Amino acid sequence: MPTVLRYEAFRIYFYSHEPNEPPHVHVDRDNLSAKFWLNPVSLAHNRGFNA
Repeated sequence: MPTVLRYEAFRIYFYSHEPNEPPHVHVDRDNLSAKFWLNPVSLAHNRGFNA
């Protein structure tokens, strides 16, 4: 899973092979996780981050 960016405690990355999903990135911080679709940019999934 290639890391796109590390910013403070955040890590933004993608999996190189997810053939049944539109383009997206994952964002993790500690035990929090989210997934964002890229086109258009929108939240796909959130586990633990505040709104």
